[in-house]
Amino acid sequence: MSTSSLSWDQAVLQPPVCDAWKEIMEGAAYQLASCIVLLGYMGGSGIFGSLYIFGLLAPGYFCYALWGWLSACGLDIFIWNMLLVLTCLLQLAHLAYRLRRDTIPEEFDLLYKTMYLPLQVPLEVYKEIVKCCEEQVQSLVRDQNYAVEGKTPIDRLSLLLSGRVRVSQDGQFLHYIFPYQFLDSPEWESLRPSEEGTFQVTLHSPT
Repeated sequence: MSTSSLSWDQAVLQPPVCDAWKEIMEGAAYQLASCIVLLGYMGGSGIFGSLYIFGLLAPGYFCYALWGWLSACGLDIFIWNMLLVLTCLLQLAHLAYRLRRDTIPEEFDLLYKTMYLPLQVPLEVYKEIVKCCEEQVQSLVRDQNYAVEGKTPIDRLSLLLSGRVRVSQDGQFLHYIFPYQFLDSPEWESLRPSEEGTFQVTLHSPT
């Protein structure tokens, strides 16, 4: 049997026994690193829990690296902990990218909390709905028409997010449309998928 095999067996199966414990504790960098890593492993699940975990593990491993370089004088300790720091930073960058990618605009977030969340619609399903409209939000200035009777084609289904819209026909006021009500649902429902049509009312933004 080779010398390397004997050394491996001795290290794993018959490790050397400590003759005496060190009387001097490790330095502040080691103690601080241990506390930070302990707090880091108390994180929860989900993307925010992962941000918490890796956000604490990175400085914890960095403190271990400082301890290995300045106190323990171990190049392997320094290198391994710096690799762990780099891994944590890469994970944080990936989580930040996911968080930014999955974030929806404020208007759609408020719409979800107002209409879809009470109906227990999963957020992932709602995001697919938002993607279908390409996150389009149309702003109406004062005295601007959203639709003109007999002229504007019925080619979309819209929801009012804020303000109010005046509905009239032949110049006669009918009613108002308020936030989180559909602007063109009657016209949309009156057409078959293959049909084309125009608005029968005028939708006007008074404010």
